[in-house]
Amino acid sequence: MALEFEHTDRVLAETRVFHPRREVAEGANITAYMRQKGFRSWDELYRWTIQHLEEFWEEQAKELYWHRPWTKVREWNPPYVKWFLDAQCNIVYNALDRHMGTPVQDKVAFYWEAEDGATRTVSYRELYAEVNRFANALKSLGITKGDRVVIYLPRIIEQVVAMLAVARIGAVHSVVFSAFTARALAQRIEDAQAKAVICADGYQYAGKLVEKKAEVDEAIKGTTVEKVIVVRRAGIDVPMQEGRDYWYHQLVAAAGPYCPCEPVSSEDMLFTLYTSGTTGKPKGVVHVHGGYMVQVYATTKFTFDIQPTDVYWCTADPGWVTGHSYIVYGPLMCGATSVFYDGAPAYPDPGRLWSIVEKYGVTIMYTAPTAIRGLMRYGDEWPKKYDLSSLRLLGSVGEPINPEAWMWYYTVVGGERCPIMDTWWQTETGAHLITPNPATPLKPGSATRPFLGIEADVVDKNGQPVPAGKGGYLVIRQPWPSMMRTIFQDPGRYEAYWNTIPGVYFAGDSAYKDEDGYFWIQGRVDDVITKAGHRLGSMEIESALVEHDAVVEAAVIGKPHPVTGESIKAFVILAKGYEGSQELASELKQFVRKNVGPISVPDEIEFVEKLPKTRSGKIMRRLLRAQELGEPIGDTSTLED
Repeated sequence: MALEFEHTDRVLAETRVFHPRREVAEGANITAYMRQKGFRSWDELYRWTIQHLEEFWEEQAKELYWHRPWTKVREWNPPYVKWFLDAQCNIVYNALDRHMGTPVQDKVAFYWEAEDGATRTVSYRELYAEVNRFANALKSLGITKGDRVVIYLPRIIEQVVAMLAVARIGAVHSVVFSAFTARALAQRIEDAQAKAVICADGYQYAGKLVEKKAEVDEAIKGTTVEKVIVVRRAGIDVPMQEGRDYWYHQLVAAAGPYCPCEPVSSEDMLFTLYTSGTTGKPKGVVHVHGGYMVQVYATTKFTFDIQPTDVYWCTADPGWVTGHSYIVYGPLMCGATSVFYDGAPAYPDPGRLWSIVEKYGVTIMYTAPTAIRGLMRYGDEWPKKYDLSSLRLLGSVGEPINPEAWMWYYTVVGGERCPIMDTWWQTETGAHLITPNPATPLKPGSATRPFLGIEADVVDKNGQPVPAGKGGYLVIRQPWPSMMRTIFQDPGRYEAYWNTIPGVYFAGDSAYKDEDGYFWIQGRVDDVITKAGHRLGSMEIESALVEHDAVVEAAVIGKPHPVTGESIKAFVILAKGYEGSQELASELKQFVRKNVGPISVPDEIEFVEKLPKTRSGKIMRRLLRAQELGEPIGDTSTLED
């Protein structure tokens, strides 16, 4: 990645600060830990974790079960790291086995609900039993430690069971989002050299039947796949090849009730998860058992403040890293009760998510800014139809959340009582790196400050810190336990994260720190726009547009311009009741000029019905730019539509 600028210009100046309610901060897990350590403030605690990095992570690790303890906490040979050397563990033991024989075993692990209203309640004991049986079934098909297994399932309990069963026997899962095409699935099967695929016959989404077995049959042609396991979800007829294809329910019924949890090295692969490259083939990010387990556990405990009585709901899909860390592994290690919804967020109407919050008494809700902005479009009346008083904490993930969406989430959904955990992290990081906790004063649009033990900074292209208020490259200075270990079969792509700006981790985001040390993500470096000598973050211009009542979502790109270097074009989705016109475009330009300044005013505004997004909800600005300029569009395997 070419680094072209020393700093970006700060456009937005958010001054609102929301302090946590005293009872929230006083009762938080992070506050209890701070007191246990004898510190008077979070700042003192944070500084201690940076100065005693290995001691802090070792403390967190000791709260989990290890088959054999470590001889050394960390070995750092840049750009490669190992954590908890010589230890043996298995993340599944900590997610399930260690709860058996405790009150957690009879607690609800998942309240599952389908789009058509079907429900299923699964306790920890029941989940444990099904995982054991399916693990034995996998072994009976010849799946062994180290084998890669692709999981291509919708959001059903069997998706969680499959992940845990694969990991339980020491095999490696690679979850592929169920809406991907046969071509995208084939790419991931081939790169992972998968031995088996677990899929569904089909499923319902937004009221439509989606057939999946045929996609698998096409994708596995000429690959290493030997076995296909099919979950009967839609109840449709599908071709089954004898000796290769097996029904999940028949395998589980025939399997033994107990499968020992395989002890693995702390550095053994747990999963590969593919994230799209700009132009090349998808990258297989590799995560391992030990370090990933420790940091996902710690961040779930401290960021979401999981308490025994909570009902937690992450609206993501396990096909993304958010679902791996904060639907499956983190909540289960913390003994949490979760909601798991299989369906479209606004089906059959825009009240669906809010009805689920009311029905199950959800206390913690973790969702994406794009979902929040999409639901804002339908107005305040939908969330106000439902009793959302059970909510005590909200979360945001996927993209920076603009202040207007933050405020709607805080006031309309959270009733001005729920702190918002705006989390910055990536597939490559495995867990939260910059995030508030329930005791953090919040600023709308800021991910606040680094998590304990995480040393983040904003630097220029030479790696030197930039002054407060000046934008630059967001970097992490020290390795962390849950960081990826490599890119599967492509270490050169991994090393680029650490050698683009020598000595630090850089994954492509621009940001600035304010005078209080809060981080503000300005967007991807590739999306930074140069206009008349100013470097402008796409996210800040988009946020300025969304502040207007007529706009629910916006994406901006830079276009070559002979005088200013680049001009700004905005693609705008309007709120209900507004229609695009030249007059409204002029009004929006004046609004941005008045509230932000002339340098950020879009030169063009195009009103659109939707924006190109990945299936995890991120706007694909590079695709907008490529289409606008007639350039190659590159890898579109993660494109939603």
